[in-house]
Amino acid sequence: MNNIIKTTAPAGIVVKQPVRFGKPCIKGTRIAVTDILNLLQRGYGLNDVPTQYAGITIKDAKVALRYAARVLGKEEVLEIAA
Repeated sequence: MNNIIKTTAPAGIVVKQPVRFGKPCIKGTRIAVTDILNLLQRGYGLNDVPTQYAGITIKDAKVALRYAARVLGKEEVLEIAA
């Protein structure tokens, strides 16, 4: 049985099993979408992202946010009967 869920990542986001254990990352880097989200959660602004992660642009950060919003927008909660 194949338990792999396939999704199409937007341009700028790559998912490769050997890179960060398959977490969605900014293309050409090892910086995961979650790294950017965690930075924003700690109070940094979008303009601060490039100063915290070399090689990342504001455009990259926006792509990461769009990707996260798309993934979370598809989230489903399943209730399990007792």
